[in-house]
Formats: sequence, C-alpha cells, structure tokens
Amino acid sequence: MSDEDPQGPPTQFHYHLELTPAQLKLTYTALHSLRDDFGHEQSDVLRFIHEVLEKLPDEHAIRAIQLDNELERELGEERHGPDSGGGGSPPPSAA
Repeated sequence: MSDEDPQGPPTQFHYHLELTPAQLKLTYTALHSLRDDFGHEQSDVLRFIHEVLEKLPDEHAIRAIQLDNELERELGEERHGPDSGGGGSPPPSAA
C-alpha cells in the first residue's frame, strides 16, 4: 500500500508481523468477514483486502489451525513463562 502525499512521490511501507497460529486464523477470518461486508462501490477497499489475503496462507492451512488447541497451548505458555521448555515462539517484537 502506498502513502500518497500530493507534494511528493509515493513511498512504500512494509511491515513484518509475527502472528501465532491463533492470531493468524483470527486475522484471516476477520479479513474475510470485512470483505463480505463491503459493496461494489468500495472497490479500492476490496482490492486492499484481497492484497492482504493473498499474503496469508491458503484456506486449507488456515482450517487446519485448531483454535481451541492453539489458545490452550498459548495460555499454558503464558502461565509457565517462555523459559519453561516450550521454546517455539519468538519474543514479542517492539513496534
């Protein structure tokens, strides 16, 4: 997505997000819901939603995420702390 400044050339911003499987499934579902709510007169917004969805894993990969199991695992890691041998998740990055 470009940040269009009428006084200068457009600049390109890129952000890197590290999402847990549960966060990824929530994002995917929310974007699909948002896409379904917009009408044809908002084609620019629909285009951006499609661009983001194209960057996410496909529907089969998202469906394979078992939200209940992922949330239970994440809650268990929070209770026991990151140094308790869970070790799969990187620390949160500063924004």
